[in-house]
Amino acid sequence: MRHTWWKNLVEIGICTTQTTYSTGLSPWSIATGDLNKDALLDIVVANYGDDSISIFFGQPNGSFLSQTILTTGLKSEPYSISVGDFNQDTLLDIIVMNNGVNNVYVFLGYGNGTFKGLTVFSIGFGSLPISLAVGDFNNDEKLDFAIANEGTDNLKIILQTC
Repeated sequence: MRHTWWKNLVEIGICTTQTTYSTGLSPWSIATGDLNKDALLDIVVANYGDDSISIFFGQPNGSFLSQTILTTGLKSEPYSISVGDFNQDTLLDIIVMNNGVNNVYVFLGYGNGTFKGLTVFSIGFGSLPISLAVGDFNNDEKLDFAIANEGTDNLKIILQTC
C-alpha cells in the first residue's frame, strides 16, 4: 500500500510537491517528533492491518528514509499513535493504542532512533480502544494519556504518578 505525504514549498501554503512512501498495511494514524535527536521531524505510522509501526526518519531536504518497522504483536491492530517523553529522560518515546488486544504500548526511545523494551498498559477486556490523546492532565510535568473506548463507551484517563 502506498500513501502520500505533501511538502509545502510555497509561502502562501500551496502544496506543490508530492512524494509517496510505502507503509505497512492499513495505516490508521500518524504522529511526528524528533526520535533520533537530529533536529528533524520524523513520522510514525500505526499500521492496523499488519500489526506494526512504521518510522520514517526525516532528512534535511524534507524527504524521509524508507520505513523502519516495529512490531506490535499478533492481532494487536494498532489504531492510534503519538510521541512524547513518557519516562522523563528527555528522549521521545512512541505510544500506540492497540484495538485488537485492548492495551497501550509505550516503546521507550534511546534518542538515536532505536527503542528499548516495551511498557504495556491494559485498558480492559472488550474495551476496544479507538483513539488516544496525550497531555499533562494533572499539571505534574509528566505526560498522561486518555483513551476513548468503543467497546465500553467510555473514556479512560491514565495519569503517570511516578
